[in-house]
Amino acid sequence: MKEYNTLLFDIDGTLLDFKKAEDYALHKTFIDHQLELTDEIFEIYETINKKLWKEFELGLIDKNTVVYTRFVKLFEQLKINEDGVAFEDEYQKNLGDGAYLIEYALEILNELYKEYDLYVVTNGVARTQYNRLDLLDLRKYFKKIFISEEIGYQKPKIEFFDFCFKHIKNFDKEKTLIIGDSLSSDMQGGINAKIDTCWYNPDYLKTDMNLNYIIHNLKDLEKILK
Repeated sequence: MKEYNTLLFDIDGTLLDFKKAEDYALHKTFIDHQLELTDEIFEIYETINKKLWKEFELGLIDKNTVVYTRFVKLFEQLKINEDGVAFEDEYQKNLGDGAYLIEYALEILNELYKEYDLYVVTNGVARTQYNRLDLLDLRKYFKKIFISEEIGYQKPKIEFFDFCFKHIKNFDKEKTLIIGDSLSSDMQGGINAKIDTCWYNPDYLKTDMNLNYIIHNLKDLEKILK
C-alpha cells in the first residue's frame, strides 16, 4: 500500500452534507420572502446553478458571476419581482448556518489528523465555508484552508493546486492524495496536478476516469491509508 503524508479534502459533498444545507437555506430564504419553493422551481434553479458552476470550473466566469446571477436568472425566468442579488446574500447567510456532517466525517478526521497533514481544498464561497467549519469546530483538524475565492484560481485548474503546493510545508507530490466527490473539480484537478485521487462516491455512480481509489463511505479511507 502506498504511503501518504498529505491529504487534501474537499468540503461540500465530501465532509459536509451540502444537499441538506442547501435544502435548509433555500427553504428558509424562500419562506422569509413569502415565496413557495416547489419541486419545479427547485429543478429550474438546479439547472441554472449547475450550468453556472460548470462555466466557473472551466474559467469562463468568476465566482461573483455564479452567485450573484443565479437567483437573478431564476426570478427573471419565473417572472418573480425579487432582488436576486439581495436574495443571494440572505441565502449565503442561511447556507453558512446549515452545517451538517457527512456520515463518519468527524470520526475519520479525528483519526487522520494525528498521523497525516490535512488540508481543505474548496471552490465554495469563503465566508460560508469558514462559518460552517467554525460551527462544527473543524478548523483544528487542518493545517491550512485553501479556498478558490481567496487564491484567484479554482479547481480543477493547475494554478489552484500550484498555489496550494507552494504553501504546504515539505510538500511531496508522490505522497499526496486528494479526496472529493466531484469528478469535474476534485478528481480532474488531481489528475491535472499529477497527484493521486480518491473519489468519494456514495451513490455508486460510474465513471471512465482513471482514478486511484473509489470509496463509498468515508470509513473506507482507513483501508487505503492503513
